[in-house]
Amino acid sequence: MNDVANRFAAKVFNRNAMRQRLPKDTYKEMLRCIDEGKRLDLSVANIVANAMKDWAIEQGATHFTHWFQPMTGITAEKHDSFISPSGDSGVIMEFSGKELVRGESDASSFPSGGLRSTFEARGYTAWDPTSFAFIKDSVLYIPTAFCSYGGEALDMKTPLLRSMEAINRQAVRVLKLFGHENITPVVTVGSEQEYFLVDQSVVDAREDLMMTGRTLLGARPPKGQELDDHYFGVIKPRVQAFMKELNDELWQLGILAKTEHNEAAPAQHELAPIFTSVNISVDHNQLTMELMQKVAHRHGMVCLLHEKPFEGVNGSGKHNNWSIATSTGVNLLDPGTTPFENAQFLLFLCAVIKAVDDYQDLLRISVATAGNDHRLGMNEAPPAVVSMFLGDELTEVLEAIESESSYGGRDREQMKIGVDVLPRFPKDATDRNRTSPFAFTGNKFEFRMPGSSASIAKPNIVINTAVAESLRQFADQLEGAEDFTQALHDLIRDTIKAHKRILFNGNGYDNHWPQEAVRRGLMNLPSTPEALAHLLDDKNVALFEQHHVFSAAELRSRYEILLENYIKIIHIEAQTMMDMVSRNILPAVSGFSAKLCENAKVKSEVAGVACGYEKARCREISRLTDEIYAICSTLGEAMHHADAAEDTLERAMRYKDDVIGAMDALRKACDACEAMTPDDQWPYPSYTDMLFSVK
Repeated sequence: MNDVANRFAAKVFNRNAMRQRLPKDTYKEMLRCIDEGKRLDLSVANIVANAMKDWAIEQGATHFTHWFQPMTGITAEKHDSFISPSGDSGVIMEFSGKELVRGESDASSFPSGGLRSTFEARGYTAWDPTSFAFIKDSVLYIPTAFCSYGGEALDMKTPLLRSMEAINRQAVRVLKLFGHENITPVVTVGSEQEYFLVDQSVVDAREDLMMTGRTLLGARPPKGQELDDHYFGVIKPRVQAFMKELNDELWQLGILAKTEHNEAAPAQHELAPIFTSVNISVDHNQLTMELMQKVAHRHGMVCLLHEKPFEGVNGSGKHNNWSIATSTGVNLLDPGTTPFENAQFLLFLCAVIKAVDDYQDLLRISVATAGNDHRLGMNEAPPAVVSMFLGDELTEVLEAIESESSYGGRDREQMKIGVDVLPRFPKDATDRNRTSPFAFTGNKFEFRMPGSSASIAKPNIVINTAVAESLRQFADQLEGAEDFTQALHDLIRDTIKAHKRILFNGNGYDNHWPQEAVRRGLMNLPSTPEALAHLLDDKNVALFEQHHVFSAAELRSRYEILLENYIKIIHIEAQTMMDMVSRNILPAVSGFSAKLCENAKVKSEVAGVACGYEKARCREISRLTDEIYAICSTLGEAMHHADAAEDTLERAMRYKDDVIGAMDALRKACDACEAMTPDDQWPYPSYTDMLFSVK
């Protein structure tokens, strides 16, 4: 225990490290920069850079990098050494404030969605002092934002920081109305991460897993997750060893990895951290995904972060637990023991309700990827229709306010399990609803729609900005009110009436819910292209421009990037699928059917015995072989037709409708063949090999 406490954040240049190494005045300037957003003078940055360099060298670092998050969905880095020539044929170790504060990268080599031409190469990285520098692989990593020569955001961090400033500005206005001065709001996030672990050997033998991160083909095994025996089950030794080493790596980087367990599907697991500020949480989640893959490789395994790596079992998500607190530690979404009387809580709650209802399309867009389309609504994830779950008590509170009737409140019931020796404890006010996309879970909202491989920056940018807009409208209305108490009451009541359609405490998997949602006026956007078609709607552009999170040009660039990414992913999957089928599966099944024919001939002509199995199986496999060959041709034509579309959205829609449709048909025929072909003659490891490969 003491060893863990001593090693925690040992590789992070955090407040403790700064307090020990910086002059007192410099340390105070850093705190003002971190906590109040004050700009650092270059003279101060030089002092910080020198101390940071000395600390890093003591940790074994020889290089530094500006670590940023371009629109690729992963992180990027360019390493520079600390060495400088000393003039006597030797070197000295130097690191200046200018190198700390600003870096330069080739912006033309990253997605820009038309913001930059290929020949316009200059881009800048700018130090983000609110996310601490750290040491990894003998390199000093400096978290940075990434922008173009013209100042346009080319990354995830810049708009996230802008959205944080937006919600802070508006929350401060609202808090002042309740008499709270000089309080800084803080958005906090805890992101649960689901993933699969499979043996390296089976991945090496599967072209689809190597190229796309998911299985494009594969017959279902006799046993999947039907018995629910994997969920929270005993962790296998290889997985436990992986988790132990992963925790050690994460803890040294100051990442608050807290909970780990087996998930529902075979070979599936989950890691959950403790809450921290949203900016740091985003950085930590990117690091967590990277380290999961590195540590798994050391243990002879591969960590699959795709949302749906295996057909027929649960996919993987990333539950984004979002809340807003203050610098004094008060959770603004904590209802307390009497939520009916907690006007400040009710106002912030209404701000979130209004935000989710007004911008349900943006929430759906924030999680829209080709991989996540396979997962949403598949009985392991929320449906694509955005709704909110509040639970019985809060729902009753809001109903009483709407109808202006009295609310008697609920007594805290004691849990009675029926065994005297077991302790009694207070029962939670409401149950959980795992089918709800946006569920209130006590003092936070759990957004369950994000996919496991995606950056959580996107959904948090949307939540922050949408809630900021609600708070802005509330502050505008309340700041000029003659009778604040009455105006507050009316505002809460009217907001509930206007946005109660988004509240749904029922079963999101119910077949009748999509029809009910449409009747309420909610949006059903089942696929990525259908969702992205709304990104540039006037109200969405106005929202981001109003709060200076995205300019119209920056938003259009992301529209183009996201659509192009969707198209490219499906194109790669389709091409990989055709390669696997043409080069390996068709020859394998053709050879097996020929062997069946030969056996039938020998048995019939030479031995004169029955050969019904060989004939029937040969006929069926031959029929499927011709079907597979024909579908491959259809798939190629569908890709050619899709690529011919000049409009990006139309091209994406053709990939969704035609290319994916042909891929589904091809998979069905191939999986049927696999079920009839001996293991030693099928060219790829089976689902049984993959899902149960780690002992």
